[in-house]
Amino acid sequence: MKIGDQVSFKLEGKDFTGFIDKAYQNSFMVTFKSDDTDITDKYHDRVVINNKKLKLIKAAPETESDNDDAETTDDK
Repeated sequence: MKIGDQVSFKLEGKDFTGFIDKAYQNSFMVTFKSDDTDITDKYHDRVVINNKKLKLIKAAPETESDNDDAETTDDK
C-alpha cells in the first residue's frame, strides 16, 4: 500500500473507508469522513491504523516518476 490508496478499516466497531495520507513503519495515517459526530469530534477525520488492519479497495494511479525507472532506451 502507498499514499493515495483507498482503504477500508474498522473503527469502534464500524466500517469506514478513506485514503492513505502518510506512511509510517508499521501503520498509515488515513483520512476519512464520518456522519457520526462523536467519531468526528474524537478523530477529526484522521486516524493512524496498523497496516494489518487495512484492506485495499483501490490502488492510487502510478505517477510519472514511478515509471521513469522502468523505462530504458538503447542508443545503438
